Amino acid sequence: MNHKTLAVAVIVAGAAIAGAYTVGKQQGASSTPAPAAAPSPAASAPKPAAPAATPTPQPSAEAVAAAHQGQNRREGKVGFDPSERFTHFRVGNKNVKSIFADGDTMWVGTSGGVVRYDLATDRFKLFDVKTGLLSNGMFYVGRIQGKLTVGTYGGGMSMLDEDSGTWENFNIPEGLGDAFVYDVIETRDGDVWIATWSGVNRVKGGKLKDRSQWELHTVESTGGGLPNDWVYGLAEGKDGEIWLATEGGMARFVDGKWENWNHSRGVGAPYEKVRDDIAFKDDPGKASQHHAQQKREMGLQDVNQAYNPNYIVALEVDKDGSVWAGTWGGGLAHYVDGRWVNVTTKEGLPGNHVFMLHRDRHDRIWIGTNNGLALMQGNGYKILKTDDGLFSNAVFSMATTEDGSLWVGSYGGVAHIRGHAIN
Repeated sequence: MNHKTLAVAVIVAGAAIAGAYTVGKQQGASSTPAPAAAPSPAASAPKPAAPAATPTPQPSAEAVAAAHQGQNRREGKVGFDPSERFTHFRVGNKNVKSIFADGDTMWVGTSGGVVRYDLATDRFKLFDVKTGLLSNGMFYVGRIQGKLTVGTYGGGMSMLDEDSGTWENFNIPEGLGDAFVYDVIETRDGDVWIATWSGVNRVKGGKLKDRSQWELHTVESTGGGLPNDWVYGLAEGKDGEIWLATEGGMARFVDGKWENWNHSRGVGAPYEKVRDDIAFKDDPGKASQHHAQQKREMGLQDVNQAYNPNYIVALEVDKDGSVWAGTWGGGLAHYVDGRWVNVTTKEGLPGNHVFMLHRDRHDRIWIGTNNGLALMQGNGYKILKTDDGLFSNAVFSMATTEDGSLWVGSYGGVAHIRGHAIN
């Protein structure tokens, strides 16, 4: 089976990064890369340890020729066969940390810029520092106040005026706690919450241009209510409470009060349960003083594997108001009826590092792990891996569309899996 790929070559020249998009064909049998080694909790970011490179498939001669001819393309047409079961979009040595389904448009956030792809016209365009962004690294892509918004590492938060193609940038001078923005939500009451690596911002009423409406909540300012200043994820609960995923556990903000939970309060499976199922040995604590200190603070200094369940790197609130938290090596934690219940590979998960959680339009929970994508079905899971069309078994991001299709982001590329193959 042939399927087409969109290859993205990134050329680094000083601080500028230019994306070169090319189209080529590859045989399906050779298009599945080897699974990636799991990255640090914030893969792609300069602060944590860098992820290991993922081997990419060898392209055909036709693909190489196409790449050579299109090295300066920043926009154009992909040209793939919609009848194929799945399509791989290659992004070179880049992580795909966020995907946003926006009607007939897919927005793909990578560590080399954000790509707009129009499903109706089959055309793509790259947005990066050359088009007004302050950073090429994307953590978050979505809509805030109706505007396409990205959270970047090192460039703050940016909002796109789609009529003019210009970006409005919000950074530390505007009130951001940090230029590294990992997640953004707009609550039902109009507040905007922004997760940074130096605390979480709350912008009352969403008044982004009124500096007096910006708050910054940190470990210090909350008296330890926020357990760690590195905030990875945000979600609004069923009753308007705000849930926060941090490097020190989970936190909840409701009615002006904070509460938090870490491994000692039930978040994440114990090391003894998962020790033999950790498939890789790369320990961020050995590569970074920051991660080493975190392990010491959590009493995990004697653990020499990639395990720290206090790192919550994925977050989702279910329709019933219960909370799902993806941990770094401790599996999936579920907060229901006032307590945390943890599930791991022992209960059927494909991997114990949970990088991504996604609730689709049918209220089904999808779990992206270091070893495949899992769909929660009753008391079990439907598992998808590279043999089922994933680009890589390490799944960092995901979006679903109205036709039931899956768009799944990994290190090196995106897999578009047609709905009829899943539902």
